[in-house]
Amino acid sequence: MNTFDHKVVEGFIRSMERNGVGLAAQANAFDKLKAILLDANRLGPFDDNPVAGIKPPQYDPRRVVIPSPAQLHQIRTAGDDSFLLVADLMSGCGMRNGEAFAVNLNNIVADDVYRITEQVNRTTCQYERLKHRKPGEYRDVPLPARVRQTIEWYAGKHGTVDGYLLRHPSDPSRTFPHYHIANQWQRIKKAGEIDIPDGMVVYGLRHFFASNCLTHNIPITDVAEWMGHKTIEITFKIYRHLMPGSISKAAKILNLDLAA
Repeated sequence: MNTFDHKVVEGFIRSMERNGVGLAAQANAFDKLKAILLDANRLGPFDDNPVAGIKPPQYDPRRVVIPSPAQLHQIRTAGDDSFLLVADLMSGCGMRNGEAFAVNLNNIVADDVYRITEQVNRTTCQYERLKHRKPGEYRDVPLPARVRQTIEWYAGKHGTVDGYLLRHPSDPSRTFPHYHIANQWQRIKKAGEIDIPDGMVVYGLRHFFASNCLTHNIPITDVAEWMGHKTIEITFKIYRHLMPGSISKAAKILNLDLAA
């Protein structure tokens, strides 16, 4: 703990930025680190507050960057087969990247339903429970026909291990590494050969799912459940701007009886 000062914390933030970590994940990581360091400061190990004067990562829901359908079509085919599979799972089923890395053929519980039961933890590189869920809990999400076809195509081409489609490229006994997709994403952006919205991160594929749902009038309560948000307020806070006409529409409907 004595090694921590504001320079170390600032270096931690910069390393997340360099590695392409999304702003929401940056903000969450900083908040956890800040809580630990402030507790340590309160208990005495630090003479000075190690986070004093540091500008935290600013996660602004208005900055959510979502690709258009045409851009998504280019992006999903810009990497290798694993990138295509992950892109379809995130944009078509709303999975987090760690959930997509744990995709299992046995979790297709109906032609149009996929059951998300676990994720690959970035730190432990093991299959673990879902975020905001207790062990054994799961989420059933819509499974568009194209995504099911991608799953079946990938399984037919690459095979599975106990039903898991994605495994470590050099060691099938290990889970799929987070960096494999992150590195491809950086190469794709650097190449500049396809149309990617300014500021988009890989997580934008998951944002596309929410946008697609809400712009087609699917209830936000369902979207919140499918995305695995802790509360519907989180969904509303992030994607409120995707429903710009809802208030005006409500005002017109409510006016009908008032004007009668």
